[in-house]
Amino acid sequence: MGFTGRAMDWEGRDNAMIKLNFNKMGGLIPAIVQDDKTGDVLMLAFMNKEAWEATLKTGKATYYSRTRQTLWIKGNTSGNVQIVKEIRIDCDDDAVLLKVEQVGGAACHTGHRSCFHKLVEGETAHITGEPVFNPEEVYHK
Repeated sequence: MGFTGRAMDWEGRDNAMIKLNFNKMGGLIPAIVQDDKTGDVLMLAFMNKEAWEATLKTGKATYYSRTRQTLWIKGNTSGNVQIVKEIRIDCDDDAVLLKVEQVGGAACHTGHRSCFHKLVEGETAHITGEPVFNPEEVYHK
């Protein structure tokens, strides 16, 4: 049975059976985030053990900000939350794939649907797609 994105599905389960290796990258693991309906890769983030446990408990994607050195729930500021529908763990237990419902249509802080909105052609990169929201309005920067 896969993760359904509801906290109650994980409560009471023996999470000790999930043994992620947080040691390889100084307490962090990469989390690849994919749209559960389209398969589009939305972003790459990092999780520490606390972020992993919060994600399992709440069903909302929670990450560790290396810049701010703190946890962040995706979409807490922008409203573009990620509801986790399925979690996969790689063969070495040191990376995860989160399949999510991307609420609000944008995963990237630039306002784009995906953080991978730059297409490399030759020696240049071109921005593809239009932002879904204006980051200056959302983040007040």
